[in-house]
Amino acid sequence: MPLDRLEILVEAARKSLEDDKAENILVLDVTGRADYTDRLIIATGQVERQLQAMASHLDEALGKAGLHLKRDSIQASPDWVLIDAGDLVIHLFRPDARELYRLERMWGPESPSMTEPSDAARG
Repeated sequence: MPLDRLEILVEAARKSLEDDKAENILVLDVTGRADYTDRLIIATGQVERQLQAMASHLDEALGKAGLHLKRDSIQASPDWVLIDAGDLVIHLFRPDARELYRLERMWGPESPSMTEPSDAARG
């Protein structure tokens, strides 16, 4: 997907999440580090109903931005909703699940793949 189109989708998703009062919205550029996507968005909702509403509104917002999700693109459980939009993957968590899975530690700037090798690893 062209970078400008991806950024339009990221901004549409971010605005939708802000409108739904999502908390701790984080956009991560994982280009070259994840072979399945270029951007991750991680956000928190307080209750299952809020997560469901956020997912529904994201589907609408991405559709208005020109990306129509396939039927199986949204996977949901009571604590975590995953939206796979190809080059953009969105994770919506309840607070406890977000703390448990800690995706921002895995993919964020402080993740092991983004830090310098340790002295022992350098030899």
